[in-house]
Amino acid sequence: MEKSQIKKIIISFVVIILVAGLGSLFVQLGMDWFNTLQKPTQWVPNFVIPIVWSVVYVTFAVINFIWFKNDDIPTSTIVLMLINAVLNVLWCLTFFTLKLLLVGNIVILINLIAGFALIVDIIKENKLFGYILSIYPIWLSIATTLNLALWILN
Repeated sequence: MEKSQIKKIIISFVVIILVAGLGSLFVQLGMDWFNTLQKPTQWVPNFVIPIVWSVVYVTFAVINFIWFKNDDIPTSTIVLMLINAVLNVLWCLTFFTLKLLLVGNIVILINLIAGFALIVDIIKENKLFGYILSIYPIWLSIATTLNLALWILN
């Protein structure tokens, strides 16, 4: 593996760890408040949420590693990944830490659109990677629905 490939892989891992870490921090800061919210009867058990996010982050890390190892990830895909990363952190901040339900809904809706745009972009380059990473916008769809339910109920 070339030095430039190793550098890209390391940067990719650092970004994923930062996004996961900041997101987790912002969620933890608002967890006491979140636990007081009225939730819909069809709520996802709390223990499932961090598991799914961990699977999403690990999947992105593995795909990025394989992709960078064998080829360069297109600039458009990297930009869309970064936009999604920022939106993920911003949603955790606005929803959990700042307790802004409406703003959180707006952010997660934008994130959902960006998530689908990312997967469409990836599928154009590598169908297998795109299909594997489809877990991300699927999970965002579920999270968006739950987020909207919380806003309506509270």
